[in-house]
Amino acid sequence: MDGHWLVRARSHVFSYFENLIDPLRESAVEQPPSGTWDFFVHFLRPHWRLMLVTLFFTSVASISELYLYAYLGHILDWMTTTPPEAFFSEHAAGLAFMGFIVVVVRPVSMIIARCLITLTLTPGLTNTVRWQNHRYVVRQSLQYFQSDFAGRVAQKVMQTGNSLRESVLNVLDGVWLLLIYLGGIIWLFLDIDWRLMIPVFFWIIGYGFVILRMMPPVGSKSRAVSEANSALTGRIVDSYTNIQSVKLFAHAEREEAFVASGFVRHTQALRELLKAILKMLVSLVVMNTLLIVSTALLSIYYWQQGTVTIGDIAIANGLILRLNQMSGWILRTISALFEGIGAVQNGIETISVENKVLDSNSAAPLLVADASVEFRSVQFRYDKEDRVIRDFSLRVDAGEKIGIVGRSGAGKSTLVNLLLRFYDVHGGGIFIDGQDISKVTQESLRANIAMVSQDTSLLHRSIRENINYGRPDASEEQILEAARLAQAALFIPELVDNEGRRGYDAKVGERGVKLSGGQRQRIAIARVILKDAPLLVLDEATSALDSEVEAAIQDQLRDLMAGKTVIAIAHRLSTIAAMDRLVVMDKGLIVETGSHDELLKSNGLYSQLWNRQSGGFLGVEDKAVKNS
Repeated sequence: MDGHWLVRARSHVFSYFENLIDPLRESAVEQPPSGTWDFFVHFLRPHWRLMLVTLFFTSVASISELYLYAYLGHILDWMTTTPPEAFFSEHAAGLAFMGFIVVVVRPVSMIIARCLITLTLTPGLTNTVRWQNHRYVVRQSLQYFQSDFAGRVAQKVMQTGNSLRESVLNVLDGVWLLLIYLGGIIWLFLDIDWRLMIPVFFWIIGYGFVILRMMPPVGSKSRAVSEANSALTGRIVDSYTNIQSVKLFAHAEREEAFVASGFVRHTQALRELLKAILKMLVSLVVMNTLLIVSTALLSIYYWQQGTVTIGDIAIANGLILRLNQMSGWILRTISALFEGIGAVQNGIETISVENKVLDSNSAAPLLVADASVEFRSVQFRYDKEDRVIRDFSLRVDAGEKIGIVGRSGAGKSTLVNLLLRFYDVHGGGIFIDGQDISKVTQESLRANIAMVSQDTSLLHRSIRENINYGRPDASEEQILEAARLAQAALFIPELVDNEGRRGYDAKVGERGVKLSGGQRQRIAIARVILKDAPLLVLDEATSALDSEVEAAIQDQLRDLMAGKTVIAIAHRLSTIAAMDRLVVMDKGLIVETGSHDELLKSNGLYSQLWNRQSGGFLGVEDKAVKNS
């Protein structure tokens, strides 16, 4: 019974410290500061009381340890001046006080400090930084992620939380400890004989020189290691993510060379960092040796002169030996502090980047009644490129179904990206039911648009989770019906993942690699069917399907499109020939518009594309459509 009580009490104590910081607490999503000091303050401000409490208990534990050395010196002096039989009677009060320090104050303060550091700050602070940075990064623009390795960005988010925590703990548990010990040594040495301070004084100067002159390069070299590490991770993840292409082109050796260059860079950066650290350690060994020898000689000399006692010698040399033991550890701690700061600075460069697509302060939810879409004199370009979209104007009436066609690079997919506000236009505007999409929330905009793209990417989760991503609150019956309508129910029951999960519980692998292109496409269509948004965008929606499955799904897509405004993009023109209106683009401009028959009679760009496809590789099915 008593044992159970002890277990419960320990569990309550652990739980208390573990819950002092909630990494997932509610907070505004905001861009972290780009300055190093401001970045630290931003994440530490909510926890300043906890850090002060930690400093207090660390201080009590350290001062108690210093007092132990002083008291042991006093015991030696008492033993040389007090008869053995009177030792306890004459010094009972002093011994009792020392026992209280040893048995109660020192262990309790150390345990509380360790609990705060180990159970509260280490996990809490680390994951608070990671969580808040992730929440900001995941809302970054599409361009942000297209300009970097996903693995590298993830590494920065994870690494920065860890490095910020280590930097803070190195101050609480290293730098602060050094300051207390140096202050205690100075106070005790002044009480013994101020001349014993001379070696310590020169040691402090040397130690300060090491920190101020030799430590900053450690920070800069640490940033280089951090960047090299992130780049290396990005290269490795890139190879793994695209493993099918690597194997398809038999380029394992080429990938080895690609990753090897990252290893070379990382190894060189790490060597430079370690050489800088080694120089500091060598300097410290020399200084510590001189400090120990000089303090021992001076204390013996002044003992011979009768100005210090044996107890004083024990205190002085004991403290110097303790300082010698601590100095290497503290130097490594300070070195780790600079390394951590360098890693945080490196992470800031990736994380604290301005989001180029933000909701305005007055953004309101998009209210869709008819789902009409209008592009008004839209202009857009990628970075420094020439304009991809040039003075583009187009109105899509409520319930109208239009197809957008054109050569590769004409701006079709860019137009869809602008409608979804993955990018902001550089001129003109896009309106849904008369509402400027730049003045509504991105969440509400995309909630009202359902899209099936050619490059279908699934989450590495179960089939069920991928389908109900379109509507998280969907019932099991709705999920099954969406799968049936998308012709996905035919293959889902046969799926088994490597952990034995079957059917709708089977996981699909990263980006859905365990499924064929057609299977991924059908899951994506099921997801869109479940979402049931008023505006539907199809970007080569059936390009990955074989003819039989495509024919079956076309009927479902027609039902899905009923009553919705539809914008469809297709290179295979036969798939959109029956749309209400076709819009032909070239170099970011509309060059033709009309029905399929009207455009064929005009003998323009559409007619050329149609004749090339129907007379080339599209085959009998498309010719039949042409002749119908």
